[in-house]
Amino acid sequence: MLPMTTHNQPTTAQLWRMQFTSTPKCVPLVRKQVGKQLVGWGYSTDDTDRVLLVCSELATNAVQHGHSPGHLFEVFVSARGSHCLIEVSDASRRPPQPVEAAVSDEHGRGLLLVATLAEETGHRARSPIGKTVWARLLLNPPKEESDT
Repeated sequence: MLPMTTHNQPTTAQLWRMQFTSTPKCVPLVRKQVGKQLVGWGYSTDDTDRVLLVCSELATNAVQHGHSPGHLFEVFVSARGSHCLIEVSDASRRPPQPVEAAVSDEHGRGLLLVATLAEETGHRARSPIGKTVWARLLLNPPKEESDT
């Protein structure tokens, strides 16, 4: 009897979650922490850069538009093979509002950028307070440990 191959078995999801103070100086910390995690999981530099851009935009929105004194915001990343889900939760129930930025505007393109980079985006209410804004990205499968 021949042994069965396991190449088509689903990979285990990698999960990461962290809460941050709702201040602009924490956005670079989000990028640093998520980047370290994705590299550790074996994702390429290009894929990591795309995920970090989405995380940065969603975290910036959480700080600028979802800030509530005394409340943290949370970033959750789940990666499984070629799929990555990014969720950023804040204390505001106000849904994200895409705006039409003028050419000279320095702000207002974040959600458009996220929608361009992601396969799918959305938001939902979060219990007991706030909302979660999410984006699902399609990535190249991570490097297997045996490939290193």
